[in-house]
Amino acid sequence: MREMAAKESQSIRLQKVLSAAGVASRRAAEKLIVDGRVTLNGVTVRKLGICADPQSDDIRVDGRRVARPGPRRYLLVHKPRGVVTTRRDPQRRKTVIDLVPRLAEYVYPVGRLDYDSEGLLLLTNDGEMASLLTHPSHGVSRVYEATVRGCPTDQQLRRIARGMRLDGRKTVPAEVRRISSRRTSLNTDRAYIQIVLREGRNRQVRRMFESIGHPVVRLVRTSIGPLRLRGLKSGQSRDLSKEELSALRGVLNHVSKVNIDDN
Repeated sequence: MREMAAKESQSIRLQKVLSAAGVASRRAAEKLIVDGRVTLNGVTVRKLGICADPQSDDIRVDGRRVARPGPRRYLLVHKPRGVVTTRRDPQRRKTVIDLVPRLAEYVYPVGRLDYDSEGLLLLTNDGEMASLLTHPSHGVSRVYEATVRGCPTDQQLRRIARGMRLDGRKTVPAEVRRISSRRTSLNTDRAYIQIVLREGRNRQVRRMFESIGHPVVRLVRTSIGPLRLRGLKSGQSRDLSKEELSALRGVLNHVSKVNIDDN
């Protein structure tokens, strides 16, 4: 217990060490600790507030050692069509990891974009931020621009905006705006629609438009919370700026009521 007391004077709380290592969100890490599933230097920890040195301490969850966290990395990627949102693909298709320079840090995509969809993705090794961004209760906005076949009526667009049933559950209300409509050189109508979602179900935008009889022919995600696609060409990637990272943390602190900058 003397060793445990000494650890309380260290700078990083154990639940944040687990979150930074990508084990779980901070709240989920707190539950792991309270449930007695975490050991620190061979001693089971059940008390919140214990601190640890991730570089020197032996930290384990369910007996498995937690990897020492490296520097946090945050990258924006403009995913092209025909690229898989995963680190590795068993079919050997191109993945979003192939779009970024070789990194020392182990980063992974936050959320996903379909194989046929394009646009903004965030890659990171910050487990807590990834968990907060994808948690359904936090409702972080994601903006898409959809090109659809035909011209949906205002009534049809209101159906999407109000929410519709998918897989037996009603979707969260969305913001839907018609950008423009035109007739193509092949004499077919196309409409360009902006839609803001605050949840992320599988192929949600495509399925909603299919349900009103206007399939999506192109789908581009243009923003995630305060992060914007503009200035990033298809297939390009870059690190978040300090201003972007600060804005993103501000949004997540607000929606989750957790200060993710705290130790």
